[in-house]
Amino acid sequence: MTAQPVGQVPSQDTGSYDVIHLGDQAAVVVPMGDFMRLRALERLASAEELEEAEDAAALQDWKARQAAGQTSYVPIEEVKRRLGLVR
Repeated sequence: MTAQPVGQVPSQDTGSYDVIHLGDQAAVVVPMGDFMRLRALERLASAEELEEAEDAAALQDWKARQAAGQTSYVPIEEVKRRLGLVR
């Protein structure tokens, strides 16, 4: 697997960090100091704080995908049908 730099991704808040693609995944290149600070924050955070951060990150990711036109919607009746909830 090779990493190929793609520069900044404007639809995502990556700050001044470079974004690379590893296969079909995107990754952010961060200095070791920033990485170590993040790891320390994860160790010190409560379970509730970690959950809130994960929720905020998921929402930010969804908004970025929506802005890029990568989201789709399924009507509620179709969701119910697919899940076998319609009688």
